[in-house]
Amino acid sequence: MHPLIRKVHFHFPSFPYKKKGGKGKRTKLGLRDALSSDETRNSFHFSPVFCVVVVFHQTSTALILLVHLSLYTVDEGQAVDPSCRCIRYTSTYGKERGTFSSPDYPRPYSAHPACYMYTFIAASHQIVEIFFTDFDIYKENLDCTRGDFVKVYSEVGVHGPGPPSITEYSMWSRVLCGNRADAPPAIYSHGPVLILELNVGTKVTNATGFIGTFKFIDRRNFETDGIHVQDTWCDYIFDSNPNTPAHGRLYSPRYPSSYPNNIRCNYHFKARKYERIKLVFEELFLQKGDESCLNRADVVKVYDGRSSTAPMLSILCNEVVGYEIMSTGSDLLVQFTANSNIPGQGFKARYQFQMEDNTNADTLKASTDDSGSSFGPAVSAATSSCHQIFKSDKSKNGTITSPKYPLSYLPNTQCHYDFFGRGRERVRLVFEDFSLQKITGHTMDCDNTDSIDIFLYVEGRLEKMVSLCRNELPKPIISNGPKLSMIFRGLHSLRNSRGFKISYAFVTDYAIKSGKQLLEFPCAFAYNSSERGRGVITSPNYPGIYPRDTECNYFFYGNRDERVRLHFTHFDIEGVIPCKAVSASDYIQFSSQMVDVESPRYCGQLNALHFTSKNNFLKLTFKSNDRLDATGFRAEYIFLRDSEMHSMTMPEFADNDSCLCSPDHWLLESWDYVASGALFLK
Repeated sequence: MHPLIRKVHFHFPSFPYKKKGGKGKRTKLGLRDALSSDETRNSFHFSPVFCVVVVFHQTSTALILLVHLSLYTVDEGQAVDPSCRCIRYTSTYGKERGTFSSPDYPRPYSAHPACYMYTFIAASHQIVEIFFTDFDIYKENLDCTRGDFVKVYSEVGVHGPGPPSITEYSMWSRVLCGNRADAPPAIYSHGPVLILELNVGTKVTNATGFIGTFKFIDRRNFETDGIHVQDTWCDYIFDSNPNTPAHGRLYSPRYPSSYPNNIRCNYHFKARKYERIKLVFEELFLQKGDESCLNRADVVKVYDGRSSTAPMLSILCNEVVGYEIMSTGSDLLVQFTANSNIPGQGFKARYQFQMEDNTNADTLKASTDDSGSSFGPAVSAATSSCHQIFKSDKSKNGTITSPKYPLSYLPNTQCHYDFFGRGRERVRLVFEDFSLQKITGHTMDCDNTDSIDIFLYVEGRLEKMVSLCRNELPKPIISNGPKLSMIFRGLHSLRNSRGFKISYAFVTDYAIKSGKQLLEFPCAFAYNSSERGRGVITSPNYPGIYPRDTECNYFFYGNRDERVRLHFTHFDIEGVIPCKAVSASDYIQFSSQMVDVESPRYCGQLNALHFTSKNNFLKLTFKSNDRLDATGFRAEYIFLRDSEMHSMTMPEFADNDSCLCSPDHWLLESWDYVASGALFLK
C-alpha cells in the first residue's frame, strides 16, 4: 500500500465487479484512480453499483496528479438510490475554496442511467456555500423532474454513526437543470451538511455537466442583532439606548440559505427622542421575476410606525438590491411573510439609528458620468449658496435658482443640489424657467454645453437619470425614492442666458391628483362609483416622466350591477410586447381580482387602448423598473350599469375632469395588441 494511504476499505454489496487491466485507467467518476500502488491500481475497476472509502491522513506534492482527489473522499454513503456513487468533501485543505465537478467535465457526461452523490460536510458551527462556475444539465422538461437533473438537499440529518445521509423520506430544497442562467448564483446549506444528487438519464446529449467551488463559512456571521422575542420563532426588537451600538444587521431566517415557508417575522425598531431609523436592504432575493408585489406570497412590508396599522412605506418582493428606507418618526416595523412553495434566499439588511439632523452622515458616493468627471459629497448650504442641501425636515417645498438669477450666471459655474426626504416622500422638480447657453452646432448630447444633470439612487448608488441642456422647458421630474441629486454646469454664459428657476416639493401622493390615496399600500388610489361616477387617472408625475422602480395600484369599486370602462388618451409605457421581465419592460396590467398573475400586460406606445372590467371591481397595476423612462398614461374612466353598456355615450374629459360628451368614444381598441395576440378582459 502507498505510504500516504493509511486506510483503504472496499465495500462489496451483492453486485458484480469487473477486473480491468491497464495502467492509469480512468475510473467511472472520470478522474484518475486514487489508489497509487501499481498492484492496487491495476487490480480492479469498480462497477457503478457501490461506493469506495478512501481516507487520506496527509497530502504531498508527490500526488500532484491526484490533487483533485486530495480535496474529497470517495465514500460509501446511504442514498435514496443504492447505486449512487458517492463523493465526500470535508476540507479545502488550506485553500480558500475547494473544487468539485461532474464526471468527465468538460467533456459531455455519458448517456446511461447513473447517479452521483456529492456530500459536503462542514464543522458544526459552519454552513456550506457552493458556486457553480459552469452548469449545463440537459433540460428534458421545465420542472426538471425527468431525465437529467440535480437535486439539492440543503437540510441533511445524521442517521447513526456513519456519514450524513439522505433517505427516500428526505426532502430536497430544489431541483436544477438547464444552463448557468437556470442555476442560482449560490447555494447554501441550512446546517453543516449539503448534498447534491446528480441523476443522468438515457437521452444522448452534448451537455457537459458542471464545475463549481465550495467553501465552509461560519454561520455566526449571519446572526441578527437585536433581542429575540421570547416564544416566537423569528421576531426581534431593536431598541436604541446608550449601552448598545447605534447600528447593526438583520437577516431573514436561515440566511444565506433559503428561508422556511409559512412564516411571519416581525422586526420592531424603537429609536430615542430626536432619532430616526435608516434601513438599507443590501440584498433581497425572494422570487425571480417582475410580478406585482400584490401577487406575491413572499413579501417584506415596512411600516412607518410600531404596528401594521401605520402607513406602509414600502412593500418589497422579487429581487431588490440597495433599497434604502428612512423613517419619519422613532418607530419602524419590518414584517416578512413567506407562504410560497419554493422559498428564496431571503434578505440581509443593515440599520442605523440617526439623529434627526444627521442626514450628512449618509455617504454620497462619487458618480462618474460619460466624460469621466465626478463629484463627491455635497457640502453644507452655509458653505456656499451654490452648493445646497434641502431636507424635508426643514421645509416641504421651495424654489431654487441658478446663481444671480434672473441675470446671467458666471462662466465655469458648477453647483450641487441634494434633496433628502423621509418615509413615503418623493422629490418632485417643476421647471418654471429654463434658459441655458447652448453651443451652436448639431450636438446631440449635453457633455460640452451648459446643462443640468439629475441623479437618482439606484441599487444604493448614484445613477444619472437625464441631462437637460435644450432651451425647451423640461417636464416635471420625480425621484424613485426619498433622495435626489442635481448638478448644474455653466461652462459658458452670455447676457441672454438667465439660467433656471425650479420649484421643488417633497410629495407623498406621487403627483397623482385623483382618487383617494390608500395608506395601507406604498402607492395606491381608490375610485368608488358612490363618490364619483367618472373621472381621469394618470401615471405618477404625469405629464412628466414617471418614477423608476415604482409600483402603483388603482382600485375601482362599482355598485353590484356596474362595470368600469377605461379609455386611454395617452399611453407611453417603456417596453416591448409581451412586456415581460426578459425584455426589462415596464407595464400596466388589468385584473378583476386582487391577486392575478395570468392577465396580459400592456406596454409600448399606443394610439388608443380601451378596457372594460368583467365585474364591479377592477385593479389596474402600473409597474416600472430601474432601467429606462417614459411619460406614462392618461385615462378616462366611467362606471356604467349593465343596461347602459351599449347605449351610453363616452364622456371625454379635459385635464380638469370636466365632461364633454362624444359618441362612440369607447369603441376604440388597441389594434396593436389585437394583432400581437394579446387578450382583452371583456
